[in-house]
Amino acid sequence: MLKQLLQSNDIDLSDTQIHKLEAFAQTLHEWNKIHNLTGAKDIETIHKNILDSLYPITFIETPKSILDVGSGAGFPAMPLAIVLEDTQVVLCEPLRKRVSFLKYASLSLNNVEVVASRVEDMEHEPFDLITSRAVTNTQMLLELTNHLASAQTRYLFYKGNRLFDEVKSLKNQLDYDIVQKQQRNYLYIKSQK
Repeated sequence: MLKQLLQSNDIDLSDTQIHKLEAFAQTLHEWNKIHNLTGAKDIETIHKNILDSLYPITFIETPKSILDVGSGAGFPAMPLAIVLEDTQVVLCEPLRKRVSFLKYASLSLNNVEVVASRVEDMEHEPFDLITSRAVTNTQMLLELTNHLASAQTRYLFYKGNRLFDEVKSLKNQLDYDIVQKQQRNYLYIKSQK
């Protein structure tokens, strides 16, 4: 089912990648029954979240490093780490039960590091791409991650309808695209002016 869902959205992956995504979905489903990590309560909904996480690979430049802010149950970072095998992915999550899940779910992935911290307290060299899904507004995300960015850093924020109000005040400060897919708006910031 996941393979067909991805292919119908022009995301062609290897069987190994599909298997790893399925294993992640199953692990999340099992943990979620006990720990309530996400509102995605069934495999079909988890698959839709995987698709949502991966859709941007159809339009972004592939980064060498990703910071995911407020990783929660692993969306979008875990699916991105599975598919972008040569990209170093750092998941920043302050809540202990989510950190425990993310560490367990990423055991087989050599390109993942889970950091138990608030992003504003993190120390790291600048990332190529900073992602976030359903954490806070765009202006706040830019401010909280400023110390982890360089002039070359790009941003990918997974947003709902409030995005359009958020970018009104930032229009003259950002070079960005908004890609819309169903109920999701992907804000891809190429640079800050």
